[in-house]
Amino acid sequence: MIANGMSDEIKQRIEALEKEMQQSNFWTDKERAREKIKELAELKGQLAGEGKYDKGDAIITVFAGAGGDDAEDWSRILVEMYRKYAGRKGFDRLMINENQNDHGGYRNVTFQVKGQGAYGLLKNESGVHRLVRISPFSTKKLRHTSFSLVEVVPDLEKEKEIVIPEEEIKVEFARSSGPGGQNINKRETAVRLTHLGTGITVHSESERSQAQNREKALAILQAKLYKRQKEARLAKEKNMSISKTTDIEWGNQIRSYVFHPYKLIKDHRTEVEERDIDRVLAGDLDQFIEAER
Repeated sequence: MIANGMSDEIKQRIEALEKEMQQSNFWTDKERAREKIKELAELKGQLAGEGKYDKGDAIITVFAGAGGDDAEDWSRILVEMYRKYAGRKGFDRLMINENQNDHGGYRNVTFQVKGQGAYGLLKNESGVHRLVRISPFSTKKLRHTSFSLVEVVPDLEKEKEIVIPEEEIKVEFARSSGPGGQNINKRETAVRLTHLGTGITVHSESERSQAQNREKALAILQAKLYKRQKEARLAKEKNMSISKTTDIEWGNQIRSYVFHPYKLIKDHRTEVEERDIDRVLAGDLDQFIEAER
């Protein structure tokens, strides 16, 4: 909770920054302008109470877009990139649910990154990631563009402030499955929860019991609703409309990864570029993540 005096100071600073941004010479010094914009975003976040989950764990879901094997393989590459990044930071990684194809690619996958500050570091990775490369699945060696949506939410398993009424949740049980859809447990321990109001669906099969998976799935569902509410509030402030969290907006690309005809990774929000693709895919994301903080 922000004290009233501090809240007033933040509001005054926000007002001053917004007036400054309206000046015709604001973009004369681009570096200074970016710093002002970053400060404004941080202050608005403080005023709105954002950042309170930044020190906690993160839950990452990757959805493959249209494109079959290529898109699903791109999701696999992204998952490996984030898991390697987590390893570099000393974070633990826990697979929650994976829907894998016969080639090892992911139609969708959810995993947890556990460690101090994991969510704060990874939260801005949410968005559409675009890949351009020669398709390894094309016999004619054609260039192919693939998309995957990355969604990062805080782990709210220990939080009690977001309450979802039982009547708003559809609960389904299934056997936990391995790669290729093989059932690995005889008992139905996997849990799928669907929020009836928004259509948001989550799945957990990482825990040993039905009750534990239900608790994990509920925490993820709470986090997705929290994120959706935050996006709706921000969109309202900007007088914009947003789609459901479950919709993949391919126009909302945050980063492009070009493997062919040249090598370049570019973040479209910060203009940060990197030509050493192998280093980035090995988990070295610091320059992109720091530029967004």
